[in-house]
Amino acid sequence: MTRSSKDNLRIARDAEHMLIIERGAAMTCHDRRTSWFLAQLKPNCGRIAERNLKLQGFQTFLPTEDATKRARSKFISAQRPLFPGYIFVAFDARADHWRVINSTMGITRLVSFGREPAPVPLDIVSQLMLRCDASGKLLPPKLLTPGDQVRLTSGPFADFVATIEAISSDRRVWVLMEIMGGQTRVAMPADQLRIA
Repeated sequence: MTRSSKDNLRIARDAEHMLIIERGAAMTCHDRRTSWFLAQLKPNCGRIAERNLKLQGFQTFLPTEDATKRARSKFISAQRPLFPGYIFVAFDARADHWRVINSTMGITRLVSFGREPAPVPLDIVSQLMLRCDASGKLLPPKLLTPGDQVRLTSGPFADFVATIEAISSDRRVWVLMEIMGGQTRVAMPADQLRIA
């Protein structure tokens, strides 16, 4: 790799880093000594663990997405974690204070290989943060094209997989769904679709 390509790579990473900083202070990783790690959560304790980690001074990232569930013959939309059972935590692994994370209410343990916690590559976390808003909610994909396979995220057809047939000028997406052995054309808002 030439010196100029290394400089370009560094500039690209810094630009990406600056975009993450602009998204919100809670999602930044501006200290070069800190790394992102994965902590396993106790069942249904995502928000509790996030609050307790922030009270201890740790930076957290809990990406969520909109999901529709059927409960008592009704469809209920709610946010659910993108990675159920896990939360990202940023800290300096060289300091010994990271061990308190394992005893934080809502946390089972840090994901480790051996005795030390395993860092998550910064590129993975930064790409996830770029696809989320400041609160950690996953944003819909920017570009949907005809022929893409998508998963419906809400409504009576939640979790169905469909193929995009066309996109109208008012951002309505026409999808083809396989229902009862035949293809049915349905119009959906783009924010209710995720790439399958």
